[in-house]
Amino acid sequence: MKAGKTLQELAAELERQQTAKRDFVVNTGALSLDAQGGGIALNVTNGSMIDQYAVNEIAHRQIGQHLKIPAAYYDRMRTEYPELLALNANGWFSKMPDTKRMLRTMDGSARALLSDRYRRIDNFEVASAVLPIIRRMDGAGVESCELTDSRMYLKVVDPRVTAEIKKGDIVQAGVLVSNSEVGMGSVTVRPLIYRLVCSNGMIAEDGKLRKYHVGRANESREDFSIYRDETLEADDRAFLMKLEDSVKAAVDQARFAALVDKMREATEAEIKPQQVQQVVELTAKEYRFTEAEGQGILGHLAAGGDLSLYGLANAVTRQAQDVESYDRSTELEAIGYRIITMAPSMWRSLTRERI
Repeated sequence: MKAGKTLQELAAELERQQTAKRDFVVNTGALSLDAQGGGIALNVTNGSMIDQYAVNEIAHRQIGQHLKIPAAYYDRMRTEYPELLALNANGWFSKMPDTKRMLRTMDGSARALLSDRYRRIDNFEVASAVLPIIRRMDGAGVESCELTDSRMYLKVVDPRVTAEIKKGDIVQAGVLVSNSEVGMGSVTVRPLIYRLVCSNGMIAEDGKLRKYHVGRANESREDFSIYRDETLEADDRAFLMKLEDSVKAAVDQARFAALVDKMREATEAEIKPQQVQQVVELTAKEYRFTEAEGQGILGHLAAGGDLSLYGLANAVTRQAQDVESYDRSTELEAIGYRIITMAPSMWRSLTRERI
């Protein structure tokens, strides 16, 4: 499992961000891109005042999506001809002056441009609800946590709930709680398997809780600042209360046993030595691994010496520790579980005799 922040570092950054964030509901006619010195800034015109923000990668992508500018063309203009991007975007902004969007900002940067119906369930709220639950789970602890531009992650392991996949290969039950404040995913609670022999994590899709950031249209004051709807607050509190049951259910012994059974079954699905290279290549194509990821997975599979479906999945989750991005690392941990539980027909296609 990839190392991230310490829990103390995460808590401190969440508190800092709570005071640094500002959200607005704006008419898109008040928005414009400004090409400055080869870069791009976002201007928000509010009466006689103009507020200017840097634009992060997520907000750039969402601006392009909202204006229906193809991503490849948007990126080319941004890189090669930012003045043309500003001209294009501002022309389309002016064509929809009364369309409302939620603009999320922090530290002087636009970090998301979302629907005005986007429901704010923030990382601080989720962490404040989940961490006390974890403290009450005797022996459980946060094994890894991180805060990226797109998501917050809390990966919790409960060492009291354990099993042996095969002799000497011990796994423990855990839970992943994640949230995105910028439209990159819902609040989710998913079971997690922690493998002691190599500190790998594997994220299951079974029985996950999910809460989407969708609600009624947000209202704003005259200065675009967002009102906090009391009804939404009450509904969000009710959802956050459900987190306790979901976190506990993720490490439930019966559910854990069902996941372990799937892992044990995967140990029986063998890969012949002459098939290893081709199996990894086909897996890389199926799950869209980069070339570097594919080579790393091949190396970890060979080093692990377990030529089975289980060994392949563990090679993927071991590669998750090597990638730079924590977001991508978590994606690979989820892919590892999907490999464990892939359909028999897909497994046969990867290991068919003619390769």
